[in-house]
Amino acid sequence: MLAIRNSLLRQRPLAPARRHLHVSPIVWAEQPERKSLAPQPEASASAGQGPSAKEPELGPLGRPLGVRERPTTIVKTKTQRMKEMMDNDVLTVQRRHLVKEATKGYFHDLNMTRRHGGKTWIAPKVLIRDDKSLYLPNVSGKSLLDKSTKNTTEICFGKITVLAMLSTRMSEMHAQGFVEPTHNRFSSHPQYQYVQVNLQENLLKAFLVNLFLGKLRQHIPPELHENYLVSTQNMEYVREAMGMTNSKVGYVYLIDENLRIRWAGCADPEPEEIQALESCTGVLLKRLERKVGFGQQSTPPVTGGGP
Repeated sequence: MLAIRNSLLRQRPLAPARRHLHVSPIVWAEQPERKSLAPQPEASASAGQGPSAKEPELGPLGRPLGVRERPTTIVKTKTQRMKEMMDNDVLTVQRRHLVKEATKGYFHDLNMTRRHGGKTWIAPKVLIRDDKSLYLPNVSGKSLLDKSTKNTTEICFGKITVLAMLSTRMSEMHAQGFVEPTHNRFSSHPQYQYVQVNLQENLLKAFLVNLFLGKLRQHIPPELHENYLVSTQNMEYVREAMGMTNSKVGYVYLIDENLRIRWAGCADPEPEEIQALESCTGVLLKRLERKVGFGQQSTPPVTGGGP
């Protein structure tokens, strides 16, 4: 039996061996890239933050500065103030201003001095056209000479005025850099004057300034005391119109005999800006001399019982 079984096995063909291929399903999802262990270079610094990044260049003054309404010293009545409060256009402008101010941090103005020293525009090389220029708003304050109350509307009318808005020691240095050559040249001219307004809207700072008026008189030349005003007037809603967007820097304005702002500069002056102020002042003085010679007179501003 064993021999028969072995002979049968030898005659049966062997079945070929089967290979089983296991194919995994195709995965269409993107596989995450493997991170290289080699060190990667750091991303370049964003614009304005890298040490080698350059600050954007300042552009020239792009619009006339000032207010559209001719200034007056007449004190508004309670009825007039209530009417303004109910004006929708006025309320819209004030609401936009308050929203804009609410988004600023406490140190916003100080931080902005890190860019171009707080400078926001380059002063024009020529005068702003008379028909395009706007008015200087009325600013009142106490004279450094005798503490009498004065205002810019009555002081500046009929003369060519270089007016400096000051609030800090740094702003005084800015104004001096702008005005010194012009003042040295035209200080003896009868139709020229230099007016300084020390604006302190913060009550505590205003108290300190009034407390040290004696030292301030020693610092300011005696011939400038009469037209040096210490003011606590609220300029909140005319700062934007005047271009006074930074309370830490100084602003200088050239005012014609009709109380119109014909030139403006801010912060640390460039040599070209200093020269521009001097030449523009000379042009306005020559024009005023011709008007006076021909007997032409400007229309005086409306004045009332107080500044």
